[in-house]
Amino acid sequence: MFRHVNVLQQVVRRSICSSVRRSLENKVPKNQKLFQEDNGMPVHLKGGASDALLYRATMVLTVVGAGYVVYELVTAAFPKKSG
Repeated sequence: MFRHVNVLQQVVRRSICSSVRRSLENKVPKNQKLFQEDNGMPVHLKGGASDALLYRATMVLTVVGAGYVVYELVTAAFPKKSG
């Protein structure tokens, strides 16, 4: 049992230590420049078409949800009379 744990520890340690470090590009300055630019757009739409699509989808779901809540409240306030 302990032998298996020791082997597992060695494998994990070996895979972590021997992994090659990838050099990743720092995108923060580019994004800061994009979002701090004064072009009259709201910050939640400066990300492009995907941000606009997500914003519109969120607004549609919010309006539909609010409408459904009002419908359910009206239905609960005026129940149907049986008979």
